Amino acid sequence: MIDPHASVAQTVLAHSACAEVFHRHRIDYCCQGARSIADACDQRGVALPRILAELEDAIAERGDGAIAAAALPTPELIGHIVSTHHAYLRKALPFIGGLAAKVHRVHGDKEPRLAEVDALCKTLAADLDAHLDQEEQHLFPGLIAPSGDRRALTAELATMFDDHVAIGDRLGRLRTITDDFTPPAWACTTYRTLFAELAALEADVLRHVHIENHVLMPRFV
Repeated sequence: MIDPHASVAQTVLAHSACAEVFHRHRIDYCCQGARSIADACDQRGVALPRILAELEDAIAERGDGAIAAAALPTPELIGHIVSTHHAYLRKALPFIGGLAAKVHRVHGDKEPRLAEVDALCKTLAADLDAHLDQEEQHLFPGLIAPSGDRRALTAELATMFDDHVAIGDRLGRLRTITDDFTPPAWACTTYRTLFAELAALEADVLRHVHIENHVLMPRFV
């Protein structure tokens, strides 16, 4: 049975299948994951019994097939982050940026919010590219080095967390101005593809940030 007083983040750590349920109800399990499930439901205006039932169903359906990130040694955990989430972003961000620019150019006169979607995609790509480079070139090598400057690493991890909060804010704004990534009835295939890719991006980034905030960072801070 899921404990409603357990934190959202710890619930996802114990059962990764729960991430999709929280994501569907727009409950942040990354940067605000310290809240209890009950508090998070109260803040979102979602019925607690409904969430608990969905969480238990997700766990039963998923079984034990998911990667247990918390069980991985730090070098393997970092390797998983880079090969899975960083690799996805390196490929997805240029594709999404091209789609956003095209959809804005073609349909911006009919839907003015597409200008902000395009601008947010550009800003998000720039922020994430810099964030990935910083992690791969500086933070991650420092975390797996035999010895290092603990004070410097702590500062790097704090910067990582702040970056995550800013990225989460931009993703939240994208979700809001796209009506939860719901294209209008008249949207063309490219328009619909953009919104589907943005939804997939948000889901992957939330999983990525959750691992870094609640599995990796606590090992050092």
